[in-house]
Amino acid sequence: MRRRRFLELCGLTASSSLLLPSAAIARPMLSGDEVEVDVVIVGGGLGGCAAALAATRMGKRVLLTEPTDWLGGQLSQQAVPPDEHGHIETHGCTASYRQFREHVRDYYRGHYPLTDAARQNPRLNPGNGSVSRLCHEPHVAVAVLEGMLAPAVSTGRLIILLGARPTGADVDGDRVRSVTIATADGRSLEASAPYFIDASEQGDLLPMTGTEYITGAESQQQTGEAHAPAEAEPDNIQSFTWCFAIDHLDGEDHTIDKPAQYDFWKDHTPDLTPPWPDKLLSLWYSRPNTLKPHELSFVPPSKDGSLPKTPSLNLWLYRRIIDPRNFLPGSYDSGVTIVNWPQNDYMLGNLITGDEADIAKHLEGSRQLSLSLLYWLQTEAPRPDGGTGWKGLRLRKDLVGTDDGLAKYPYIRESRRIQAEFTILEQHISRAERAAVADPNVKHLRATPFADSVGVGYYHLDLHPSSGGDNYIDFPSVPFQIPLGSLIPQRMENLIPGCKNIGTTHLSNGCYRLHPVEWSIGEAAGALAAHCLDRNERPRGVRNQSQALADFQDLLQRQGFELTWPA
Repeated sequence: MRRRRFLELCGLTASSSLLLPSAAIARPMLSGDEVEVDVVIVGGGLGGCAAALAATRMGKRVLLTEPTDWLGGQLSQQAVPPDEHGHIETHGCTASYRQFREHVRDYYRGHYPLTDAARQNPRLNPGNGSVSRLCHEPHVAVAVLEGMLAPAVSTGRLIILLGARPTGADVDGDRVRSVTIATADGRSLEASAPYFIDASEQGDLLPMTGTEYITGAESQQQTGEAHAPAEAEPDNIQSFTWCFAIDHLDGEDHTIDKPAQYDFWKDHTPDLTPPWPDKLLSLWYSRPNTLKPHELSFVPPSKDGSLPKTPSLNLWLYRRIIDPRNFLPGSYDSGVTIVNWPQNDYMLGNLITGDEADIAKHLEGSRQLSLSLLYWLQTEAPRPDGGTGWKGLRLRKDLVGTDDGLAKYPYIRESRRIQAEFTILEQHISRAERAAVADPNVKHLRATPFADSVGVGYYHLDLHPSSGGDNYIDFPSVPFQIPLGSLIPQRMENLIPGCKNIGTTHLSNGCYRLHPVEWSIGEAAGALAAHCLDRNERPRGVRNQSQALADFQDLLQRQGFELTWPA
């Protein structure tokens, strides 16, 4: 019931009027109220899509469910351009993720009026946003993912159910027998399979199946992590954010109605340790790596498209997804940017540990915060000319596919996490921790090596301000691996995590939660399920028998996985 209410509060009911990118793929005809496949994947984000790609290319029949009407998770329904490491163009991800990135560029080349220079640029970045080498529109990610999955749909290996959510599970001891799915047309579907992959945003299958899991922050006694609190804090979870897209039509007035909670958010100062430097609706924030006060800038483009130099990062450029300079003159009246900033991180509660009323309150609070931020930008934000507000800022409802102009789903940074055979700790990936134990002659530090690696990743250990009152926890990490043990629950035999619900801690999750790593986790989970079916083996048997592990890792490498970083 809590899950259903959560989705209803997000506006994701079966009666939603939102347009589907591809109705033929999204709503297949299923007869009866039962379906049996080889692998059931719950959650159509990047991990879920990558899991489906892996399992279907190995010949398995897969059911993939997604509660919204868009595939793509962080990239699409949450409207978050990819956060990636600096080596992503050449290494540090799977071959299929790199293929996805190139398909995004090809989509623009094939469908958009690019300039000749942009079309010929092998590393085209449609938005030229500073956060990523590939800032692009959410719906493009949907189109590309559907294209990559289309052959499996056509051959009958893959069923995709959009607007579908899990409501319960049938469990026999240490095995899941089936999951009950509420479909978009109001039916209840019983989905059974030998393997289940939980690729949902918040680990929804874990409580439904009785799989042991952890929430929030572990204690130092539990993990030995330098940045862990003295006592465990299960309610202390990273902030979530309701993103939105805007452009700027200088000289026009697109001011929204004053949000109901604007007066609250206008005067709100986060109660954090160390303290936040100013009201949330200002251009001040705590610089993550020092926690010292730092003032950002915000200046949208003028009518001629020009942007002045600013004394600090111009938030307009940070997650810009359309840069008009990449397109033929006259194509765009303005660039487009995604608002996912410190100013709309919601810190007053979480969406995991509370009851239905708490979830409703925090969802609405997050919506109101984002709308209040937009209204503040339109009416009160300081301008370089001494004025206030940018009335020409316009919600781009069309680009996020919703009636209210906010993304289809809040951007979730932290999930329930399985109690795993192996848990990744801060000390495995922290640059300071690794430097302390490394050979002084080693030029390039690496994380603790894992013999059971099933992938690689690299991202700063970055925790946003939390519902427990922590300010940023942010420090350098080193290139790391994804150990197979973190994908295997301590007890359950046929449930595999497929995204940020693997065996990390509250802290190490800060490195393993972003786009390319989530893809790698999901692709490894899908390949693991298929491999176990082919070999009649259990996941923990694959990990704990040397020859079985070697065979699986060889399979992954032949499929384009990188298991180690270059020396």
